[in-house]
Amino acid sequence: MKPSRLPIFFIVATVAIDAMGIGLIMPVMPYLLREVDGGSLGDAAIWGGILATTFAAMQFLFGPIIGSLSDRHGRKPVLVISLVIMAVNYVLMAVAGTIWLLLLGRIIGGITAATHATAAAYIADVSKPDQKAANFGLIGAGFGIGFVLGPVIGGILAEFGTRAPFWAAAVLAISNAALGWFVLRESVTDATRRAFKWKRANPFGAFKSIGSFPGLGPLLVVYFFFQIANVVYPSIWAFYTLERFAWSPGMIGLSLAIYGISFGLVQGLLVQPSIRRFGHRGTVVLGLGLEAVMLFVIAFVTSGTLLLILIPISALGAVGMPALQGIMSRRVADDAQGELQGVLTSVNSLSAIMAPLVMTRSFAYFTAAGAPIYAPGAPFLIASVLMVVSVVIFQMRKRASVA
Repeated sequence: MKPSRLPIFFIVATVAIDAMGIGLIMPVMPYLLREVDGGSLGDAAIWGGILATTFAAMQFLFGPIIGSLSDRHGRKPVLVISLVIMAVNYVLMAVAGTIWLLLLGRIIGGITAATHATAAAYIADVSKPDQKAANFGLIGAGFGIGFVLGPVIGGILAEFGTRAPFWAAAVLAISNAALGWFVLRESVTDATRRAFKWKRANPFGAFKSIGSFPGLGPLLVVYFFFQIANVVYPSIWAFYTLERFAWSPGMIGLSLAIYGISFGLVQGLLVQPSIRRFGHRGTVVLGLGLEAVMLFVIAFVTSGTLLLILIPISALGAVGMPALQGIMSRRVADDAQGELQGVLTSVNSLSAIMAPLVMTRSFAYFTAAGAPIYAPGAPFLIASVLMVVSVVIFQMRKRASVA
């Protein structure tokens, strides 16, 4: 491997290990929430939405702060400290006996969940302008690899109890921190270091600052609607497959692993060829369009086997987001990459504040005994409509604003 590629290799490995921690706990969340709260699956889904919204609210408030701190003090220390505190969060959730302790864990986790944004800023630092989209795709590939291993291991560990995956996630987070400390070299130099200012670090000031870059505002709106639609997967997947197909934690983990493999292959191998063939604009439209179609199909699937077959097809839509990130990154100055990634974290979080409550409550409503129609796939139908909205907004932009 060429020396110039080593930082990218290390950051992708870091993201992969981080993703394993996320994937480990997803298969057991419905069971853990029912164990702690003692309610129905619908009640557990609502609590899952509340916890996800709390996590996202903290990310929204603290994302730009973390991004601006990384512009000032460097990516490496911010990344490592965040991961250490994240390990503490997993330990807290592993021992929690009440919903309120789980809520506290989500608050702590949300504040420190800046690893993906910091990794993206690192990639932006070390990538040439024409390589950014492809390298953002490598981050997605690393996340996909971690997501393959995480759910499978989480499903296996669930056999030893609902808390075992959280202990494993804590070990992975602290291992991830050690990996970052020993193998990542700092990418922020004196030439690109930026002073920390609260008016840029708070989410509203950061949106105003980043939105001042030419043509970036409409792209942020597209990104926002895309993220709202995609929140349906982490919010509902485990509950949806348990309700509709009675899948076990192991089967839920297997389905997530299939998606992770497909997602990783798409973002690692297909992003750059797609951009060469269709351009950045065409790749974004292709990805968003595929996502819209597959979310609609998933909403009405009645066979678990068919759903497993459709998962790799649905992952093809993953080509769109790296292309959109590449367009946005190229419109921002080198000393503001951390701020941009912090803003994108806040956009993710803002969508995750709104979407889980809508998705989980619609799931609970359409699976309740007195529902006017039994439709556990309703959240996916909502997500499909939102994805169509994102395509429309992107297409309405002036061509001159597209890189």
